Amino acid sequence: MFAALGTDPFEAIRTIFWDPIFGEFAWYFRGQLLIKAGPLILIAVGLAMGFRAGIWNIGAEGQYIMGAICGAAAGLAFYPSESALIFPMMIAFGALGGFAWAMIPALLRIRFGTNEILVSLMLVYVAENVLASAAVSWLRNPDAVGFPGSRNLSRWDAAANPELIAGTGAHWGVLLAVLVVVAAQIFLTRHLMGFHIRLTGAAPLAAAFAGVRPARLVVFCLGLAGALAGLAGLFEVTGPAGQISIDFASGYGFTAIIVAFLGRLNPIGILLAGMLMALTYVGGDNVATNLGLPIAAISAFQGMLLFFLLALDVLANFRLRRSIGRRQAVTSGASPSRSVEDAPLGGAAE
Repeated sequence: MFAALGTDPFEAIRTIFWDPIFGEFAWYFRGQLLIKAGPLILIAVGLAMGFRAGIWNIGAEGQYIMGAICGAAAGLAFYPSESALIFPMMIAFGALGGFAWAMIPALLRIRFGTNEILVSLMLVYVAENVLASAAVSWLRNPDAVGFPGSRNLSRWDAAANPELIAGTGAHWGVLLAVLVVVAAQIFLTRHLMGFHIRLTGAAPLAAAFAGVRPARLVVFCLGLAGALAGLAGLFEVTGPAGQISIDFASGYGFTAIIVAFLGRLNPIGILLAGMLMALTYVGGDNVATNLGLPIAAISAFQGMLLFFLLALDVLANFRLRRSIGRRQAVTSGASPSRSVEDAPLGGAAE
């Protein structure tokens, strides 16, 4: 792809993956890595819980947006107070905003059997319109002249989410992401609900016999994913982004799906995959500036990572054989008496 765009592919790969860590300006890019990785890891851990149980939340972007809006609105309601309680209150409202938005597909699935994939995805576009409305009307900075957007929260001490260690990019959201990874790993391996999540994804029938309650699992997984996505949005709007604006939606909610699968739905793997994906963001900006590649090419490159991973899984579990006419194909998953069309899942593929 890079060669087709007229760029030396080896140079592009070096600029994306090597220069931000070991290059001349690595001191700057290393701080950006944690800023980008924090929200991706937070959202991906929540999504992975549901994915492991077969609950497909594709609307984390909307939950991310609503968490930012609710948290920012709660704080701005008390502007210009400098109370120490404002930032904790904003964190609580950010989590509640994402949680409430995720409860819409959860309750619709439980009550009416709707598909959470479609509902959660469509709610992203609703959230984007709510964001546009907030930026130009009810959360708009009254002191700004002609510019949509809220007050800059990063410049308001009571609501700011600054770097904890100067030059590292690590703010409260990054610290929470690391803590969530540790907690999720312990939860999945040591808690009964974590066992139910793993059992439901691996053997739904066995989970039913074990007494797993599907409705409870749906509410838990979607609620947790929504709350973590809302927290990611809150920490972003009070830190790197600074304000509610029309272009606040950054696509983190969709990219986190790639991070979750690159990390094999494992919290530790997600931590590493989040850093890798953050590297493609930072290196992508670098390659766009230095080599003239369009940003869209970097988005395509991120998507290719997921497609290659899925292809690896397919080729590891299936064998492709050329069939001449209607000759029967015998594989480890199909008996000699069965044709290609009759082969069970995991058997022959034409």
